[in-house]
Amino acid sequence: MLSDWIPLLRDLRQYRKEWLTRDVVAGLSVTAVQVPTAIAYANLAGFPPEVGLYASILPVLIYALFGSSRQLMIGPDAATCAMIAALLLPMAGGDLDYYLKLSAGMALTAGLLMVFGGMTRMGFIVNFFSRPILIGFLNGIALSIIAGQLGKLLGIAVINRDFGPSLMELAGRLSEIDGYSLGVGCATLVLLILIQHYFPRAPAALIALLVAGLAVFLLGSDMGSVKLVGEVPSGLPSFSLPGLGYEGVQGIFISAVGLVIVCFTSGMLTARSFAARNGYGINADQEMRAIGFANMASGLCGGFAVTGADSRTAVNDVSGGKTQLVSVVAALATAGVVLFLTQPLGHLPIPALAAVLIFSAWGLLDIAGIRRLRVIDHFEFNLSLLTAVGVLAIGVLPGVVLAITLALLNVFIKIYRPADTLLGIVPGVAGYNDLSLSDDARPVPGMMIYRFDAPLLFFNADYFKTRVLSLVDSAESKPRWFVLNAESISQLDITGAQAVDDLATELQNRGVRLAVARPKLYMRKYGQPMGLGKKIGAENIFYSVHSAVETILAREAQVHNSIHGVQNDR
Repeated sequence: MLSDWIPLLRDLRQYRKEWLTRDVVAGLSVTAVQVPTAIAYANLAGFPPEVGLYASILPVLIYALFGSSRQLMIGPDAATCAMIAALLLPMAGGDLDYYLKLSAGMALTAGLLMVFGGMTRMGFIVNFFSRPILIGFLNGIALSIIAGQLGKLLGIAVINRDFGPSLMELAGRLSEIDGYSLGVGCATLVLLILIQHYFPRAPAALIALLVAGLAVFLLGSDMGSVKLVGEVPSGLPSFSLPGLGYEGVQGIFISAVGLVIVCFTSGMLTARSFAARNGYGINADQEMRAIGFANMASGLCGGFAVTGADSRTAVNDVSGGKTQLVSVVAALATAGVVLFLTQPLGHLPIPALAAVLIFSAWGLLDIAGIRRLRVIDHFEFNLSLLTAVGVLAIGVLPGVVLAITLALLNVFIKIYRPADTLLGIVPGVAGYNDLSLSDDARPVPGMMIYRFDAPLLFFNADYFKTRVLSLVDSAESKPRWFVLNAESISQLDITGAQAVDDLATELQNRGVRLAVARPKLYMRKYGQPMGLGKKIGAENIFYSVHSAVETILAREAQVHNSIHGVQNDR
């Protein structure tokens, strides 16, 4: 039972000696990427550099204990940092101490919500964050990050943080560009691209920042206009509650709910993709608890919200990491940097950090995904674009809420007016199939076979009845029988059952008999008390479309023969 809650214990019981070297090497490789990116993401969110490092120590250790993924690395993430800044900076009003309390409080609140959600089996919510929404969200975040870092790359202190206003301000202040800052930033960006292209397994961010920092340090006074990170305090973080009070927590609660959606969905998608690549499964509820515990730890030690990090997880996987012992090594190595190597970190140039963030944000852009959506489904393509525009125009959380609302509305529209099909004889295909499959397809003479591809519930029952009657009335040859194929009607309520009852009466008034094929058990639940079976007739309810058609044809042939026999007798 303990190993169910702490999977690392189970992994350690099955641990092999040859894995240790791989896990240690992978852990150190992750640290090489984690330290500079943690500082860069802290800078993105408007935090001091040490806060990013704090968020990369204890939360990583906690996830190593409780996470079900063997590869996922937890830590600061571009999307969550951008979201934190967008939501909390306006609330802080320029007060850094209060901003730190707000971010720690939101991480703690979001963590508690995720732990509660994981314990109550709410991990399934990840399935409601559709792929088009995620693509649009990440594209919007990526563009927002790039726009926000251009000022630092150019050496201009931009006041506005929103996408449109910041670009307009930047365009009006191009005369203030600092040549040295631009040179350092662009050189770092070029170096990152070259390392990624020629040495994809190398820690590109670490190498690029080391080169940039060394160049600025050696050139000294000649690069005096280039802003540096500055002093980074050494020492581990202390534990404390944010101290926001009831009203403070109330103020950030809705933002914390939005953060839960983004953190958990992002982490789960990364965990699932690497688990599939390595041939094992992921427990969504356990992941929700683990990411929740990691965020609670980050909030208690003065950090900010964390989630699964794609780049560090990829480094872990490429380096051959086998278990979450990689996270333990990475957390301890990062703690060593915080204790003994903070002085060199202070010499990192801000334009170089901006270049790292722009490079990372460019990797978030999914142009291929947008193109694929445009080919596959026009609505989902528009939904993805709208999500990206919403994130940029009205903010991260409102943009995501708008997109999810539209996606759910689309689901309701599809259920309200679902696809339906007329079935008949398709040459070369056994059984009774969709008439649209072939130009040579034809209906069964005297019969209309209809399939309604959705649940039949209160909000689409009237549409169902109207649709059927319109098909019957507009038929070139009036059918004598209407066969309802109920196999795709996965749910039924009393309003839906009443629609079937009304349909039977309406069809009878038109001289058309109703038959039902492949009814589900729920039809008994509603049909028996309403007398629906008696109205349709037990002899007109069949367990397959084939038996319905063959029986009806046999009956009609028998009637025809009887009539013909009577006429001959006369």
